[in-house]
Amino acid sequence: MGDSKVETISRLAQWRIDNFSPCSYKKSDPFKVGLWNWHLSIEKNRYMYIRLFPEPSRVSKEQPPYAKFILRISNVGASRRLLISPVQDRQLRTCDDFYWHVDSTFHGRFIIDVEFLDLRICPINGGETVSIWPMDGAIQSMSTQTTLRCLARMLDEGLHADVTIKTAEGTLRAHKAVLSASSPVFESMFHHNLKEKESSTIHIDDMPLESCTAFLNYLYGTINQEDFWKHRLPLLGAANKYDIVDLKDACEESLLEDINSQNVLERLQEAWLYQLTKLKKGCMTYLFDFGKIYDVRDEINNFFRQADRELMLDMFQEVLTVWKPV
Repeated sequence: MGDSKVETISRLAQWRIDNFSPCSYKKSDPFKVGLWNWHLSIEKNRYMYIRLFPEPSRVSKEQPPYAKFILRISNVGASRRLLISPVQDRQLRTCDDFYWHVDSTFHGRFIIDVEFLDLRICPINGGETVSIWPMDGAIQSMSTQTTLRCLARMLDEGLHADVTIKTAEGTLRAHKAVLSASSPVFESMFHHNLKEKESSTIHIDDMPLESCTAFLNYLYGTINQEDFWKHRLPLLGAANKYDIVDLKDACEESLLEDINSQNVLERLQEAWLYQLTKLKKGCMTYLFDFGKIYDVRDEINNFFRQADRELMLDMFQEVLTVWKPV
């Protein structure tokens, strides 16, 4: 083994020094751990100084490592001595960023180990440093992201699509397996001898093409927040129609977030239609507990002409609860 060669396995690097005389300097060959090539160096005069630093490169300049590590030095022979450094946790850019002062003299052959406990980088857009090595849940997260990219490509490019969705404004292509896994209603369509199974066509005439696209994006896990927010009401209708509980819950939570005097009566009607208990309670609280019923006086007559009798009875009960005599 060469005197300047460093052997590595996993997160451990080991440099064997065969002969090192006083008042001398030696630098190791580069060795790869993580994203970077590293060097160890040793300098001895009155004391011994051991340094660890990344090799200058584009990677070490743009994403300098934050290293957490331990150094060990031991001599080779019968009278073995071992010194262990404190745990180091610091950013390393150059050979001047870290040295370990060893207040001892090792003669003959000795070994320097560096064990990397963690290596982190600072994201390009800023923020807290993140480990380059997978931690708990990281592999699952990485796998999920890969799956979502594949599903997005399947939907966008129509890869092996086997079902056509017809809306009043156009058609879309999708996959029976994805639809069936997302909705028991779709699963039933393709499982039983229904016309959708025979023709591989689903008619969704009650959704605009844009909203239906958002609906598919949700089922494939690729919808963005802006599209979800824009199409909440059509998505709520689709969730109810096709028995997609998680989408229905997400729509209800979202509709609760921006109740105001302009939409509260519409939201109350939707809550009643789709049996959304939390949304209904939120609208009632907004109207009666917070006294916003006065802000919708002009719209309330028309609302009562169209509202279900049971909904009107619920509203009347709420009035009695809020305005009960002291």
